[in-house]
Amino acid sequence: MLTIHTGNRPNVVDVTGAAEDFCRSRGDGLLSVFVPHATAGIAILETGAGSDDDLLALLDDLLPRDDRWRHRHGSAGHGADHVLPALVAPSVTVPVVGGRPALGTWQSIVLVDTNVDNPTRELRLSFLGG
Repeated sequence: MLTIHTGNRPNVVDVTGAAEDFCRSRGDGLLSVFVPHATAGIAILETGAGSDDDLLALLDDLLPRDDRWRHRHGSAGHGADHVLPALVAPSVTVPVVGGRPALGTWQSIVLVDTNVDNPTRELRLSFLGG
């Protein structure tokens, strides 16, 4: 289990380094990254070139934080956070070759968290060896 602090604003957190550390010296297989929360997701995305901010802007357009949501506890628009995992899945599976996630040149594994009410998330990493 890996604890990630996402802060008090919508955030995209790069967890690639933690995934690489977890896979080191495990050989070939599959890495699963799972976030066991109803208001967060995992994605593969280019980071640092604006794509992370673009993703948050897109999610804000698709899931506005207003009073349209039936799920109404928490901060204003919190119901949108509960719809997020339908758009950004709670898990990804990545091939691992030689103990390294086989990501493309610009790909990173990221935690996507729009929930400002919960600044701490847990990630579960698991490995299936080949």
